[in-house]
Amino acid sequence: MEQTNTPSKRLAIAGSGAIACGLAATAAHHGPVLLLARSESSADRARARVEQTLSRLGADIDPEHVQIVTDPAALAAATFVVEAVVEDFAVKAALLAELNAILGPEAILASTTSSLSVAQLAQASGRPERFLGLHVFNPVTRMKLVELVFPSEATQETRARALALCETFEKTPVEVPDVPGFVVNRLLFPYLFSAVRLLEETGMDPSSVDTCMRLGAGHPMGPLELLDLVGLDVSQAIGETIGETVPARVRDLVAEGALGRKSGRGFHPY
Repeated sequence: MEQTNTPSKRLAIAGSGAIACGLAATAAHHGPVLLLARSESSADRARARVEQTLSRLGADIDPEHVQIVTDPAALAAATFVVEAVVEDFAVKAALLAELNAILGPEAILASTTSSLSVAQLAQASGRPERFLGLHVFNPVTRMKLVELVFPSEATQETRARALALCETFEKTPVEVPDVPGFVVNRLLFPYLFSAVRLLEETGMDPSSVDTCMRLGAGHPMGPLELLDLVGLDVSQAIGETIGETVPARVRDLVAEGALGRKSGRGFHPY
C-alpha cells in the first residue's frame, strides 16, 4: 500500500535493489523508513526482499515500518535521503537532481556510490553543502563498515548528521578520501580480478580457488563468491572506474546476463 511521507518518517531511500533493501531493513530496526521504487513491479520485488531479510534475521519488526512508494513526491518531507540506484553517473545525477527539486532546503542527500566521484555527484545534486557519499557494503544488515566521503562544501552539520545516522544504524563510519574506489574497492578489486585471471590462465574450478582463499587465507568468502555477491555488472563498472583492467571472463559473463547471485548464475550457480 502506497503512503505519503509524514513528519515521523524522515529517512528515505531511493532505490529498490539489494543495497537499497538492505538499508531499508537496517533502518526498520530503528523506526519507519520510506523506500522509493520506480514501478509497481519494482515495489513488489523490494517489499518481498525486505520482508525476506527481516524474516531471515529473526527480527521482531513490523515489515510495515518500511513503506514502499512509487511517487517521488512522497519523499518531500524527508530530512535525510539516501540514493541507492545503479552505479552509473548519469542515472544517479538525474535522480539526485530530481530529489533536490522535491526536498526541503534542510534535507541531506547521500549516495551509496562505491566508486564514482562524490565531488561530481555533489555538484549534480544541487546541494553540495548537504551531500555525502555513504558507501555501505552488501549484505548491509551484517557488514559494519560505512565509508563516508564528504565533498569540500559539506557543512559541519552534514558531517555530524551523517555520523549520527551511522551510529543509529550501529555501523562503524570511516571518513575516506574522494578517490576512485575509495579504500576498500581500491584495494579489493585488483585482488578479485587477479583471481579471475588465475582461472583464465589455469582452468581451475572456481570453487577450488574460493576454498583455497577461505581456508588458506582465512577469508570469510572466496574471491569469486564475493564477485558474484557484489554483482559482476557492478564489479565491471567499479573496475572501469578505478582504472583496473576487467578480465575477459567477467565481461563475457556480464554479456551473457550471468551477473552473480542476483541473476542465479555467475562464477557459481545459485
